[in-house]
Order: sequence, then structure tokens, then C-alpha cells
Amino acid sequence: MSFDVPDDRRYLESHEWATTGDPVRIGVSDFAQDELGDVVFVELPAVGDEVAAGEAFGVVESIKAVSDLYAPVAGEVVAVNEELFDRPELVNEDPYGDGWMLEVASAEGGDAEGLLDADEYDDQIA
Repeated sequence: MSFDVPDDRRYLESHEWATTGDPVRIGVSDFAQDELGDVVFVELPAVGDEVAAGEAFGVVESIKAVSDLYAPVAGEVVAVNEELFDRPELVNEDPYGDGWMLEVASAEGGDAEGLLDADEYDDQIA
């Protein structure tokens, strides 16, 4: 099976993605949403909260499992996709678009080491 892996973002081995630039938009990959199954609940930090690269920032719950979400970068949360609270299925329907989770103003040096590019991530999930 082939999964969508846009090459305009970077990936964590735990299947979160991050856009480049500032603020950094964060979500979960197409592979992750497929593995999770139907997402029924998303718990996210509040605007103003700090997230640390590689640390858990929230939880996604599906009909199969409850999984932690990990931040690809460090910084302050400047936006949260509140639509996910009412429509968590957006994570499944459009993981790289309407299913985004939060935006972070990355801290100086906030880029996480070890982020994968699209080819590296695609090789990991192949």
C-alpha cells in the first residue's frame, strides 16, 4: 500500500509531520491515520502552552487505540485546530490539510534533530 508523503514537510519517526517556516504547522501522517483507524477524540494543548521537541503534546484516540502525539519542534503554541474537537474525523479525511493539529512559533534552535525528509520517511513506512 502506498501512502501520501508530501515532500514540503519533515517527519518524526513516530509519524507526526511539521511544515517548514514559522509558525510550524503540525499534524499526523497519512500512514498514522490509517494505522489508527477512525479517530474519535483529539486532546491538544492550549494556545500559549510550550511544547518540547520530541516530547508528548497531546493524545489522539481512535476506535483501535489511544496514542500520544509528539512535537517535531519546540516552541509556543500559537494556534490549535479547534475544529478537531467537534470533527476529529478530519484527521482521517485530510491529515495534511483540514486535519492539522496545532501551530507552534518555534523557539530559537527549536528544530528537532533527526527529522526525516519525505524520502526518508517514505522508506521507513514502506
